[in-house]
Amino acid sequence: MRRSPISQAADAEEEISLTPMLDVVFILLIFFIVTANFIKEPGLEVNRPDAETATIQDNAAILIAIGGNDDIWIDGRRIDVRQVKANVTKLLAENPQGSVVIQADERATADAIIKVMDQSREAGVFAISLASEPKF
Repeated sequence: MRRSPISQAADAEEEISLTPMLDVVFILLIFFIVTANFIKEPGLEVNRPDAETATIQDNAAILIAIGGNDDIWIDGRRIDVRQVKANVTKLLAENPQGSVVIQADERATADAIIKVMDQSREAGVFAISLASEPKF
């Protein structure tokens, strides 16, 4: 059975090309990936102390968390204090303009905080800040 030219033309018109829609979806996906703000978390929830003079730190690429029992976390991994220098050096290579922000728990000892600061300075970072909660 032979089809008429009119029915063949109608079949051709019924096909919808998905290529332009897929192009738009991929462009939107690329846009959202590029504009997304990637926040690095140290991997530990800490109770930061309050401070009346707290300010927001820009370009803080290296976050180090110190827990209440002096355990140290970087990028979701628990590390020893002797590994801080190597980890900070690696993260500094990824972002040379980055600074170190130490998120120390209220119960963390000053000894642990000072050791982390010393290891960060040995890695070449001298812009070191302690995170706190702003006091309102």
